[in-house]
Amino acid sequence: MSDTYYEFGTAADRWDRAQMFFEAKEYMSAARILEGLVEEVPEQVSPRLLLARTYYHSARLGKAETELRAVLERDPVEHYARLMLGRTLERQGRSAEAAGHLRMAAAFSGDFDFAPDGAAAQGSSGT
Repeated sequence: MSDTYYEFGTAADRWDRAQMFFEAKEYMSAARILEGLVEEVPEQVSPRLLLARTYYHSARLGKAETELRAVLERDPVEHYARLMLGRTLERQGRSAEAAGHLRMAAAFSGDFDFAPDGAAAQGSSGT
């Protein structure tokens, strides 16, 4: 496809098209559209978060990490970005660094029984 296809239409049209490609698991096509949107409106979190997800699903983990950190600079309590950053770091073999992000994501989402290894923490009764 030509580059003009990825640039065609309003920002809303391109957002819809990027979501369609993402849902179809066409991550590289979604990323091309989203990269343009993020460049155009860098202050918006949603396109950047979806771009991070496309990178994560296409195993472009360094790029996913960069976008997730940018999301968290803009919205430090965005629990899904925090969770994805933790999972991205885990996939890169950086479990110790991931644990803090995963704990924060759990706390932000209200999951107070979360343990960093993915298992639920045991209550004081030992059950």
